[in-house]
Amino acid sequence: MLSFDDIYSIACQRKGGEQALASLLVLPQSQKQLLPLSDSDYLSAFSKKIFQSGFFWRVVESKWENFEELFWDFDIDKLLLMPDDMLERRASDTRIIRNYRKIKAIRDNALMIDETRRNNDCSFVEFVAAWPVDNIVGLWLYLKNNGSRLGGNTGPYSLRSLGVDTFLLSRDVEGFLRLHNIVDTGIGSQRALNATQNYFNELQHQSGRSLRELSKLVSYCFGDNRETAGRINTH
Repeated sequence: MLSFDDIYSIACQRKGGEQALASLLVLPQSQKQLLPLSDSDYLSAFSKKIFQSGFFWRVVESKWENFEELFWDFDIDKLLLMPDDMLERRASDTRIIRNYRKIKAIRDNALMIDETRRNNDCSFVEFVAAWPVDNIVGLWLYLKNNGSRLGGNTGPYSLRSLGVDTFLLSRDVEGFLRLHNIVDTGIGSQRALNATQNYFNELQHQSGRSLRELSKLVSYCFGDNRETAGRINTH
């Protein structure tokens, strides 16, 4: 099993040195930086990633202002009062992407956020900010089990987009984990998630780096990341 020093050395070699590598690494938001977000920000991020899944991201981006208008800037309390007939009308509105199941997930996830607030006596923002990074896969599972259409990479990518510290199971990260026998089952299995979390926890212990940085470094150790003809392939 490769140590952090091994991974860092390989990533430096493949990305053109320490300075070039440093320019590719982005820090996550701190707990203090996450707290000014609103619960509506989380619902918006969840909803956007749900629509981007299996669809052209640029199309989703181009229509997102219309989503915000039709769903009251993802105001949780307003969405909880949305009746079924209004939801159906939204699902047929040509200004947005007409996919009833994904549109229904907006209201379902508003309900999940509200239930989380009531069950934990805090905002959803505070709930996520307080979640321990050494069990970030537990937060993934919470979103999958309690939310709608937030399984797979959708939940993790939503969290990453908001600045929450998490690794991602990209193709290169998964390839690295399999190459080094850290994962030997389906990537979404509980066994694989626990093994991955334990490995990243060890790397974090060795380095003091964030999960976000470590995830990038691991991905740079696998796949097509080498310098080519004087240009750095930034993956």
